[in-house]
Amino acid sequence: MMDRKIFLHSKSARTLLVLTVGLGLIGGLIAVAEARYLAQIVTQVFLRHDPLQVVSAALTTLLVLIILRAGIAYGSEAAAGQIAAKVKTDIRKSLLQHVGLLGPTYVKGEQTGELALTVVDGVEALEPYLARYLPQVALSAFVPLTVLTFVFWNDPLSGIILAVTAPLIPFFMILIGKGAQAVSDRQWKVLSLLSAHFVDVLQGLTTLKVFRRSRDQIEVISRISQDYRLATMSSLRIAFLSALVLELLTTLSTAIVAVTIGLRLIAGDMPFSNAFFVLVLAPEFYLPIRMLGTQYHVGRDGVTAAKRIVEILQTKPTISVRDPAMMRKPLEWSSIFFDHVGYTYAKVGEATLHDVTCEILPRQMVAIVGASGAGKSTLVDLLLGFTEPTTGKIVVGGVDLRDVPLEWWREQIAWMPQRPHLFFGTIAQNIQMANPNCSVSELVEAAKMAGADEFICSFPQGYQTMVGENGARLSGGQIQRIALARAFLKDSKILILDEPTSQLDAETDWIVQRALRQLRQTHTVIMIAHRMHTVQLADQIVVMQEGAIRQTGRHRDLVREPGLYRDLVMAHALQPGEGA
Repeated sequence: MMDRKIFLHSKSARTLLVLTVGLGLIGGLIAVAEARYLAQIVTQVFLRHDPLQVVSAALTTLLVLIILRAGIAYGSEAAAGQIAAKVKTDIRKSLLQHVGLLGPTYVKGEQTGELALTVVDGVEALEPYLARYLPQVALSAFVPLTVLTFVFWNDPLSGIILAVTAPLIPFFMILIGKGAQAVSDRQWKVLSLLSAHFVDVLQGLTTLKVFRRSRDQIEVISRISQDYRLATMSSLRIAFLSALVLELLTTLSTAIVAVTIGLRLIAGDMPFSNAFFVLVLAPEFYLPIRMLGTQYHVGRDGVTAAKRIVEILQTKPTISVRDPAMMRKPLEWSSIFFDHVGYTYAKVGEATLHDVTCEILPRQMVAIVGASGAGKSTLVDLLLGFTEPTTGKIVVGGVDLRDVPLEWWREQIAWMPQRPHLFFGTIAQNIQMANPNCSVSELVEAAKMAGADEFICSFPQGYQTMVGENGARLSGGQIQRIALARAFLKDSKILILDEPTSQLDAETDWIVQRALRQLRQTHTVIMIAHRMHTVQLADQIVVMQEGAIRQTGRHRDLVREPGLYRDLVMAHALQPGEGA
């Protein structure tokens, strides 16, 4: 069972829950009073033949009780809605903050569509659980006990019948609930798969059309949709079966009470007023339990979604808590030292990095090279603070990077990932994200350094040209140049570039290389690169293989000695358009 404290951690949510249950309990007491007054009125009118004047006061009181009960029911529903709205807002905020704290390392192992479904629809599905099911659990315990007390007071035999038949309803609910839980879990998993696959197809639609495989996805989505339909229908069948069983049990139980009361009335062993009072209360006794069964199925999706939410919230970040009071002074050309750094992904088990030791000096251009899977991106992730070393440490200016506040540290770094992301907005807005207070001349200069100014100015609206989410309407090379301009505009002390020229033509590649030559005079530049003419610019080349550093040095020195780097240079020399 999931931890409900996670969803009711705020004081206001707990207060609203207590208010909802309290109002429901008061409503149960009013139902008892209604039954008492109704039994009194019926006895006076039909047995004693009292006139309207005699029962008018009781009728007025009964009317007031009905109106009061309706108002309390409305207030309880409103309070429950407030609980759900408050908790949903808090949970969604906590989810987004926690996913941000977990960082890209965690997100890489998840599907975008599934995470989005959890944050949006998953949190929304909590409302029936929080607003209806949770309050009904408490009411199903308190209200029947209250009613049972009054029934025992008036007719012990009917009280025994109610006490004996009541446990049968939860028993059958548990039996049916086990099947409902399995079906609901399957339904949510299929929906998560459908959402994740649909988002992946949309993001890769251009590639699928290029290779003429887009039509094949229609069949895949149709098959997953069919699985979701079948899972949904299975859930509905169980819900209808549960409702039938609950109604049958409560009807039979009420009928048993009615038959025993009728027989005793005929025999003259029971006053009519007490008999009518107990008979009216019998359905009120079973009503909260029946409602619990109904709300159980309504809230099943929320319970299933909550499991995934709890799983994310209970995932421990790989980044330790930093003291924000530390390292507020400017970074004065401090070196970066990897001191026997090792890293192991939790889901992999095997070390990705082994005993990495190297130093990056101030205003030095460093190129990290190696085959795919050599550990280059993991090394950069550690430096960016997305995760922390499993062994060893990274020292910046004599201070362990674990002791440096992440927000401050990332202010010192401009980063361009291998797959940069552009947001919906103008080209200028996408570049200005790195430095919102920049001037127009600074923005244009950064674009020129990245080789982006020429194609931007070719658009009718220039820098005010709108681009879609993830750079829709732009080519891969154009997206990369805008991302480079964004990194250049930040003007941080450290510049980290992942394949900065991988999608650029020869002319633009030359422009970017010229910009890198200028930046190396004032910045520490760290880049992951495969193009050898870009690697040759570096003051230090770090050659990695299988998570370890095999060689370090300059191009002219490494190419002379046998080793992995010379093999890479020779392999690139054999490729068309590449040379050493």
